[in-house]
Amino acid sequence: MTNLAHKETTTPEISLREYQEWTANTAAYPQSNTGRIEELMYLSLGMSGEAGEVSNCIKKLFRDQDTPELRANLSKELGDVMWYAARLATALDVDLTEIISMNKAKLEDRMARGVIKGSGDNR
Repeated sequence: MTNLAHKETTTPEISLREYQEWTANTAAYPQSNTGRIEELMYLSLGMSGEAGEVSNCIKKLFRDQDTPELRANLSKELGDVMWYAARLATALDVDLTEIISMNKAKLEDRMARGVIKGSGDNR
């Protein structure tokens, strides 16, 4: 896999489960660790905002020159999306690894049935 960002420092690899657990250390928002609708709303809005920043980085790659610096910034914003995904999974009391495994199984089933393309959640 291509490394999109130039690593400024070497960081040790971490599993999804370890990362999900670690995010609790940086969860400083109202209703954190409650699983209440307010927490779900906060996390969903945060994820949407960060996804918008990812899109904005891609817009700049398209509009401006595609540079390693812009790609590194894109990677950082994608990391923020991952933080919100991990916190949302925690608020739902679901393991992020389980979510990814379920998604993989769903997509493999669609590929096997020849419906990977198309629209609708239940195809």
